[in-house]
Amino acid sequence: MVVNCIDTLRPEPMIGHFSVIIPVYNGECYLAEAIESVLAQTLLPNEIIIVDDGSTDESPLIAKRFPKPVRYYYQSHAGAGAARNVGAALSKGEWLAFLDADDLWLPDKLAQQTALLKSDSELEMVFGGVEQFISPDLDETQRARLQIQLKAVNGFHVGTLLIRRAAYERVGPFSTALRVGEFIDWYTRAKEMGLKSGMMNGLVMRRRIHANNLMRREKNIGSEYARILKRALHRRRFAKE
Repeated sequence: MVVNCIDTLRPEPMIGHFSVIIPVYNGECYLAEAIESVLAQTLLPNEIIIVDDGSTDESPLIAKRFPKPVRYYYQSHAGAGAARNVGAALSKGEWLAFLDADDLWLPDKLAQQTALLKSDSELEMVFGGVEQFISPDLDETQRARLQIQLKAVNGFHVGTLLIRRAAYERVGPFSTALRVGEFIDWYTRAKEMGLKSGMMNGLVMRRRIHANNLMRREKNIGSEYARILKRALHRRRFAKE
């Protein structure tokens, strides 16, 4: 389906349902593995929404070969934030989770995080551990150039997040004005609004390091982070007036 006006497609939320949103842009190399890691969950989500952000490779064919609960949508290239917004607007779940098309979940990610959220009614979102791994398709020369930390750390990362839909909607959509850091901007707004978050003990996601990671492609990361800080300072200044 081509998405033109998400407001006309917005469904009523379904209590107890889980929605997973995967944005993809020219992700043919890794998309299938990402989807399979969600389908391998011990707590299977009710829908997996793939939002194709204007891919020109084989990503559409890969996504469409998966049966329900996978659903495929296409939009003109507008960035990962816009794709996540479309996926969230089209989703039906009471619970929302996000995964980048080159990363992987561990099988009990949703089950363990759901148990933690249900054990504390005040918790609105929960994160978990993440470890980076070097993609097997990189050759030795490419591997030698990498300087990354491979051990697991607490992951305040969009791919480790599980959030109640009502809490997500209070914060609002991801910024579409930022090429990188849109989740940092979103999380900053969430904390400013006082959303209560938790961190699950244990690993929930593996982040793939490959030749075309967005964070490695972008040359103006510093200026984008400066924009995020400036936006946060502006909100705080406005709130005091």
